[in-house]
Amino acid sequence: MLRLLRPKTDLRTLITLLAIASIVITLANSLYATWRVQRGVLINNTLEANRVYATKLASTTELFFSQAQSQLAWSAKILDDHFDDQNILNAEVSRLRQQTNSFNSVAIVDAHGMVRAISPESLMLEGVQLNSASARQALSERKPLISKPNMSAANNLVIFISYPLWSKSGAYLGYVGGTLYLKKDSILNDLLRNQYYRDGSSLYVMDEDNRVLYHQNDNLVGKTIAPLITPQQRKEQPNGYQQVAKADGTALLAGYATVPASGWTIIAVKPTEVTLEPLSSLLLKVVRHSLPLALLTLIAAWLLARWIALPLWQLARKASQMDTAGVSKEINAIRSWYFEAAQMKRALLIGIGLLQDKIGRLKFEVQTDPLTQLLNRRGLNAVLEYFLTTRQPFAVLAVDIDHFKRVNDDWGHDVGDRVIISVARQLERSARQTDVVCRNGGEEFLMILPGANLEIAGAIAERVRQAIEHTEVAPVEGISISVGVALWQTEREDMDETFKRADSALYQAKRAGRNRVVMVHLAPHESGETELSHH
Repeated sequence: MLRLLRPKTDLRTLITLLAIASIVITLANSLYATWRVQRGVLINNTLEANRVYATKLASTTELFFSQAQSQLAWSAKILDDHFDDQNILNAEVSRLRQQTNSFNSVAIVDAHGMVRAISPESLMLEGVQLNSASARQALSERKPLISKPNMSAANNLVIFISYPLWSKSGAYLGYVGGTLYLKKDSILNDLLRNQYYRDGSSLYVMDEDNRVLYHQNDNLVGKTIAPLITPQQRKEQPNGYQQVAKADGTALLAGYATVPASGWTIIAVKPTEVTLEPLSSLLLKVVRHSLPLALLTLIAAWLLARWIALPLWQLARKASQMDTAGVSKEINAIRSWYFEAAQMKRALLIGIGLLQDKIGRLKFEVQTDPLTQLLNRRGLNAVLEYFLTTRQPFAVLAVDIDHFKRVNDDWGHDVGDRVIISVARQLERSARQTDVVCRNGGEEFLMILPGANLEIAGAIAERVRQAIEHTEVAPVEGISISVGVALWQTEREDMDETFKRADSALYQAKRAGRNRVVMVHLAPHESGETELSHH
């Protein structure tokens, strides 16, 4: 089963992707850290702000109660000698209600719970015996009181602030008290409403029984709800803050403080979701301001990646061309400006040197006759291709050792090999520097004489014949060669025809008795063969 090869990713792309991943991860980490830090700051600041706000309102409410009781105490001091004077009683309740605006209604009640004077008179309670919980509490305890919320005789949800009346002789006369409406306009409602934050916050005023005494939603006033701050928390810490949840699961940030005089708890709350709304816009601003720098960083990273990857890319490209001529020079020209690239460049150059050396040896072995170290026919073909390309004329000497079969038969192949080697050395010594000597196979040799005419070729052939004729290879008694000479003229014939004519001349020398040179003439004014010399 064939496996599909996936294309490899280059180094520049990998570095760029790494830079993108680093930027994205860094930006994500920054955003997350910003979100976590800012979330904590917003929550803590809101909790503290709500605590301070609740504490301020609790302090203001405590001050109000203190002033209200001071006003009642002053009235009690006035009334202790005039409790039987109805005009004074009526005047005092009117003064208390209208002069200070601290109470919605004011009443003077005797020791039997009978209303002696009341303002406003529209309540029509004068002469009525009060039987509410706050009235009974005031009569029984005979001390300054702030009552729990209850329904008044006029069917209003009120709290009652009272102060006892004593005669100079110490007899208990009753009490003077003022009411504050919880569901209607009152100085207490104005006090709490006028300091209300308009940022999604809301305010709860709770009594000790978790009854709502004040809230922006009038429908909640007078109702008992699940405690936002438990009695245990209020006992342990009279003011503080908590993250709480409403009955419907809404998360709230609550700051609270208690009012010592009444035992109330004022709770300022703000939904966590509303508190964290600015965080989203803050993160968007962070992203918007970070993107230009991130893009610049990415561009810089891409350019740097290209700069880093370029030498390696160039080296990798040249690595696939190691057998190409001149590749070492091209690799040397590559600017390897950092350690790894320089090491790779050095390794490539060493590898190319070894490869080319090995290729050179392989080429030499492929193109060289192993016995004589002369070119073989394959090596000669490479030379002839060069001559054909350059259109350079040359002369061909076809050489054959005479009676070589007899040498092998009489003295063996080892002696035959020594004869071949001896002839090869003589051919090399007799050749010019530019001439090419080739073993064509067996006892046959070829000599290529570039630029030689028939006269020069014949002279060289005769010199070779004579040199070999005087060569001795024991135990062979005498060695001779036959030579055929032909000339390749580029404009006249195919190169193969020239070699055929040289072979033909060689065979003529063989038939004529061996140990001689025969030249083939081929010119516009001449044809035929010439025997140059013989032994």
